Amino acid sequence: MMVGAGTHGQVKIFSGNSNKTLAKKIADKLGLPLGNMEVGRFSDGEVSINIGETVRGCDVFLIQSTSNPVNENLMELLVMIDAVRRASASRITAVIPYFGYARQDRKARARDPISAKLVANLLEKAGADRVLTMDLHSSQLQGFFDIPVDNLYGMPVLAKYFMRQGLNKGDDLVVVSPDVGSVARSRKMAGKFDVSLAIVDKRRPRANVMEVMNIIGDVEGKVGLMIDDMIDTAGTITQGASAIVEKGGAREVYACCTHGVLSGPAIERIEKSPLKQVVILDTIEIPKEKLIDKIKIVTVSDLFAEAIERVYSDLPVSKLYD
Repeated sequence: MMVGAGTHGQVKIFSGNSNKTLAKKIADKLGLPLGNMEVGRFSDGEVSINIGETVRGCDVFLIQSTSNPVNENLMELLVMIDAVRRASASRITAVIPYFGYARQDRKARARDPISAKLVANLLEKAGADRVLTMDLHSSQLQGFFDIPVDNLYGMPVLAKYFMRQGLNKGDDLVVVSPDVGSVARSRKMAGKFDVSLAIVDKRRPRANVMEVMNIIGDVEGKVGLMIDDMIDTAGTITQGASAIVEKGGAREVYACCTHGVLSGPAIERIEKSPLKQVVILDTIEIPKEKLIDKIKIVTVSDLFAEAIERVYSDLPVSKLYD
């Protein structure tokens, strides 16, 4: 695809340092070069931005996942937005494939902050006119913004990958939700394959510690496919996989997610688990040392490129939700 000048001026794509690989893929899909922007640091660690081309009157898309190091990448994005706003860009879209702080979306305990709302305020105050993201941890986060938010879904991309691998052939596939919170997403995946749904019923006594209680649904002798929005420490997904095999009697188990946070003991847990393969979308750039044989990366560059083209051309993005 190729885009040029439209109602909001010429389109330009820039990238921060968090996920340049994905940004380059998106720009290539659009038939555009990545804009000339140097995102560095001053000697004291402050973010330094140098835009090497004009953005006056342009429709600017800034691609930056607010992944680890979260605060560094978030600050980069805020300063990038401020820089292009002060350089007279016509419209600024913050393209945030992975939206950090999304899990802090409510007061779970007394005196807790609602950091997701704070980040939304910061993005708006910096000058973003629109946000384009994927699989927010909770969809109500869109209501934290007073600017348009397009929240793309990774599930259709994951479903297409497994279909190409032939996982949907035969009648022994069952989609498994790793917890109650992922039931809606898992039900949609099960609908894509026209298969049954099972749920891992669990109790979490404290943060990042999960005790599996039982499996709701029939997985005996079947291939289990677990789906979640993110894999962080991998405790939920690996203990769920063990329960599906040991308690449920599943023959094989796969897992997939949109965001591969993969912090702490995640890689070790995945390596030792009964999971045959873990498929992750490239919203977060994963270091090479974490790319073990069990992990497969699938790109979302096509989806984001089409979304950017639709936003730029003032066409509906809702078509991409399917």
